[in-house]
Amino acid sequence: MNLNRPELTTQALSILRNPETFQWYFIPLLAFTVYVYFNEIQKKNWKGVAAGLSLYMVHWLYEIANAMIQHFTGHALWTVPGGTSFLLLVGVGWELSLMFAVAGLIFSKILPEDPKLKLFGINNRILFAVLNAGFFSVFEIFLAATPAFHWVYPWWGAFPVFVTVYIPFFLAANLCHDWPPVRQRRFIGSLALVNAVLLLVFAGMLGWI
Repeated sequence: MNLNRPELTTQALSILRNPETFQWYFIPLLAFTVYVYFNEIQKKNWKGVAAGLSLYMVHWLYEIANAMIQHFTGHALWTVPGGTSFLLLVGVGWELSLMFAVAGLIFSKILPEDPKLKLFGINNRILFAVLNAGFFSVFEIFLAATPAFHWVYPWWGAFPVFVTVYIPFFLAANLCHDWPPVRQRRFIGSLALVNAVLLLVFAGMLGWI
């Protein structure tokens, strides 16, 4: 198995949900995230809220899948071996998770009002999903160069992350933004239920992730 620094998997697992890594900034980050959502709810920006929650639910599904890959193969695709105030799963710390909690909402604010508008011949929802995914993928190159985030396999890097992770993230956010409220609630609620069950079983009952 060809790996980049496999010892970082052990390092990440050693701090997994370890309260000794706690830092006080954990709390204001949560408060700021809640404030962002309460502010948008007060403005009745339900489309933005739906965009934010849909991306966040997809994010959690991916993180659970990454943790399951670690359990069954011995190594996840990406890990967080340090630099977090609380490691939630092997590939996501508290800070990253809260960033993804608001990413869809924040980036929904640059979407054109008309969901059918085409830019350069491409539907704007798809185009902005690709552009946002590209921005996040490039930024992840920087993260992977730090001690706090690691791509475990040599073949796993910015391009596969761009195609298989961030494009789906932002497609979910941008498309859910325009769906009727009933469909928004069904999509977000279904993913939330699936994620909750997976976490309860594989993290809580079995202790696999």
